[in-house]
Amino acid sequence: MSAFTGPQSPICSANNEDEAPTPKSEEQDDEDDNVTESEVYWGEEDAGTDHEGGQDSHPDADVEEQLRDSQVYTATFRTLFSSERGRSPSPKTHPLTLEWVFGMNKALPVFSLQDDEELVILYGSSHVAVVYNHTTNSQYSLQARLNLISSLCMSEDRRWLVTGDKGSESLVIIWDTYSGIPVRTLFDCHPEGGVATMALSSDSKLLVTVGAGPIQRVCVWDWTSDAESPLCATDLSPELGHQHHVVFHPNDSRQLLTNSDSHVLFFTREMEHLNYSVPEISDKTFSKVVGSVSQSVFCMQGAQAISATMAGNMLLWDVAYPSTTHTREVIKLIPLQDEGITVLTITESFVVTGDISGYVKFYDQQFKLITWFSEFNLDPITSISFSKEKDTATFGPTEDCSLEAKQFVIQNFVLSTASAMVVHINAQKGLPQTLVQGHSEAVHAMACHPSQPIIAFGSYCGVLNTWDYQQKKQICRKVFQEERLIQCLAYDPQGRLHLAVGFSSGAVKVMEVLTLESEDTEYLMYSKSCITHITFSMDSCYLATADAGNAVMVFQLASEDNKKVWKLQGRYCSHYKPIQDLLFGVYMDTNQPTLLSLGMDRILMEYNMNGSSQCELSIRSTERIEQSAVPTCMAWYPPLTTESFLLTASDQYKLKLFDSTSKMCRKTLLGPIYGSPIKKMTILLESAEGSPDSRYLAFITTDKVGLQILPLDGNPYKSFAIICHPAGVSAFACSCDGKYIFTAGGPDYTIFSWETNLNALEAAAALGGQGLIPFYSLLDGGRDGEFFKEMEDYFYYCQLRTEGINSMETRKVSTKIPLTEVPFMMRALGFYPTEQELKDMQNEVKFSQYAKTGKYVIDIDLEEFIKLFVNHRPAFGISRREIQHIFKVLSAPNESGEQSLNREELLELLQTTGEKMTEEELAECFTTLLGRNPEGGRSEMGTTERADPETLLESEFPAKITMDIFTVDILGFPEPTTEASFSDNEGSPAGSQHSYEEA
Repeated sequence: MSAFTGPQSPICSANNEDEAPTPKSEEQDDEDDNVTESEVYWGEEDAGTDHEGGQDSHPDADVEEQLRDSQVYTATFRTLFSSERGRSPSPKTHPLTLEWVFGMNKALPVFSLQDDEELVILYGSSHVAVVYNHTTNSQYSLQARLNLISSLCMSEDRRWLVTGDKGSESLVIIWDTYSGIPVRTLFDCHPEGGVATMALSSDSKLLVTVGAGPIQRVCVWDWTSDAESPLCATDLSPELGHQHHVVFHPNDSRQLLTNSDSHVLFFTREMEHLNYSVPEISDKTFSKVVGSVSQSVFCMQGAQAISATMAGNMLLWDVAYPSTTHTREVIKLIPLQDEGITVLTITESFVVTGDISGYVKFYDQQFKLITWFSEFNLDPITSISFSKEKDTATFGPTEDCSLEAKQFVIQNFVLSTASAMVVHINAQKGLPQTLVQGHSEAVHAMACHPSQPIIAFGSYCGVLNTWDYQQKKQICRKVFQEERLIQCLAYDPQGRLHLAVGFSSGAVKVMEVLTLESEDTEYLMYSKSCITHITFSMDSCYLATADAGNAVMVFQLASEDNKKVWKLQGRYCSHYKPIQDLLFGVYMDTNQPTLLSLGMDRILMEYNMNGSSQCELSIRSTERIEQSAVPTCMAWYPPLTTESFLLTASDQYKLKLFDSTSKMCRKTLLGPIYGSPIKKMTILLESAEGSPDSRYLAFITTDKVGLQILPLDGNPYKSFAIICHPAGVSAFACSCDGKYIFTAGGPDYTIFSWETNLNALEAAAALGGQGLIPFYSLLDGGRDGEFFKEMEDYFYYCQLRTEGINSMETRKVSTKIPLTEVPFMMRALGFYPTEQELKDMQNEVKFSQYAKTGKYVIDIDLEEFIKLFVNHRPAFGISRREIQHIFKVLSAPNESGEQSLNREELLELLQTTGEKMTEEELAECFTTLLGRNPEGGRSEMGTTERADPETLLESEFPAKITMDIFTVDILGFPEPTTEASFSDNEGSPAGSQHSYEEA
């Protein structure tokens, strides 16, 4: 048989890998064990012709040699899970590698890939398509870049998979399932909203995509060519409903159909035009309820088509006589069954349906019921996929519903349900086998066992699972009937007895670790608000929770009737805004437990466990740790120094170290910048990998998971992050050995296991440079830029100021400046810190060596100043939007509609609100800002006569001060042309960080 040879086209990998030729077929010997007959050929009807209908042209020797080296061309269905290939396409080359996927997207179909020697299926999960080998209990992940997968389709021979997504920069990617390599990418083919549904033609040459935007576009693509535009396309009216299903005619790729809940559209492709007709269907047509249309298919032969409805009816379509334009009409409505039909497909000569009762039924071409599978107690069927191996076709059940019982042949099949379950059905024996059991609702709770390879996760459907993440086997599964919305989980630090479960209803349940049996039949019901955080003390004697009512509850383990029970010690509404984190610690001198809560109100609250009595929670201290930033989470800093620190993160991309006893801010550092601030973080346990002098921090942002090397110093190259859940990360946990990080995707119903490679993280940090080199990259222009030269000039000028500008004495040569000059340096460089921030900077330097030497540091050199500057300045400068928000809060509209402040109001606010300024300080600031004192600073101006600040404002500015007057004329910012930073010197350092987003 002659082979089809298509035109060459570049392989557009989602992660921009090297290009490779498009896979082509060649005639294979039937006895070749490595290649099956169904591998890479386009179908017998096209044999001997090229894509345009011409004669097949044989490649020359060079092309044949390239094809032999192609991983796609040489792959077989055994390649993906071969022992030589391994599980991962990029084994251990990145700090984080996707290692396993728990769960699936129940809205996407499941496909059967193999069913003879090994049972292999494919399903979608978040932004990943998973090829799961049930026989060997192994997975291979096809990561489809940045957005959630919204549509999947496969070729008839199961060789080619197509993934489509929704969102910005949406992609359609064609994958080779034999090798796991993407062979073509269509970029932004539906920029209006991504892809709603797709289908491949029976010969796999053509792909039809239906957009997800308000005005849906239907495009037909020849993905085997180099063309960047579709062969033809047409837009659909929103009145036709949202088209959610599409299919080609099995014998004529010029015809296809789509359907919404209310309309079925029939398309005909003619050259570059795609025409469609919309037959009318309504309840009036048949004087009965038709029901919403679920799926439609073409019949195997002829021009007829059928559509299934949620009322259990079947619509039969045929070409309208005597039309010759393939216009169709409904010729019959068949009340097929009582249950609503959710899935409709055709295999061999049978019409197969899946319904809301979990039944799978087989009908002949006259719609006579042949057999059904109804004894499996399944939820509504969402997809059915039949095995394609010819030698696995089996004889169906001997029971038959027809008058004349006849033996018939059907193949094994895989089906998925609305409860995120995948079941394999052996057609000969009629036996179900559960392959995947996912979660049908959002997953927000997870926790790792502190000493064993066990992870627990729970979802809003009331299901709690525990898995052995090394063996990839489920240990236990429990379904809660009364309380269903599981919000958070926690193991006790010993990991021997307790697993605590917090519910959205405010209930708390303490389970036995391995069996998930309840230690107490009653729920701990002391709150009516959702439990957002739950944690145990280090000695496992206390259990603390935080709820959506901004309250903290503490339970103590006590003895009652010769058994251990949890008693409420107290509940305290300690914050006026949501609680961000809850953390147990111990006092260093007594090893007694202490509890900390961190709120969005910027308050750090410490509770005294020993000082609390029954039903009363004692407060030890209350500290406001931020001025404008909102803290997001906290963790105990590892013992890398002789001091004990509490580490916090904020929404301004800063990490801060606080003394665990005095709560003094000892260090402020620039945190990882990967699109959104750190949401949660935890310290990895010590590992044999990585540097022996370092520890490691794991964190999540809105949609990413990452690693950070400790000790912290602000070096942007010491962190790494990768997109894990495009729809958002809801929770994460780290394994007891620090080898794995687990993330939950919330609304995408999935949990990912990421394998860490700390040596790769250290190598990436080393490539960023040593010493100050990484910090130079955070300055505008780098080491050789104008900004750095200005910084040097200001630094040397500060040295002159300390000795007196007009001094005639011999000057002392020094490489340092006093700490008192740091505020002037910062302001000269365009950073205007508050008095509290200046105090934190000076304390940071002052106490930096105190634990080692017992002495204060009173001066700073240029290198340390650069680190201080890049760590403390705003990560993204001062945005115009922030100033607009401030003026909207403090001011009122003037006659022109602009937000403005009276001169008197501005002075009053500066002297009475926030960090109050004295009249002398105001006079000093305004004389400097308005150019009346070009030298600036108090050291030269202590005896200078100054005008009254109000007089200065009256002489320079109108009575109404707008935002532009304040920022441009008073503060001296350049007039902005965009929403970016006012000062180029305060640009975002994010561009200097090495963010890795793998697809």
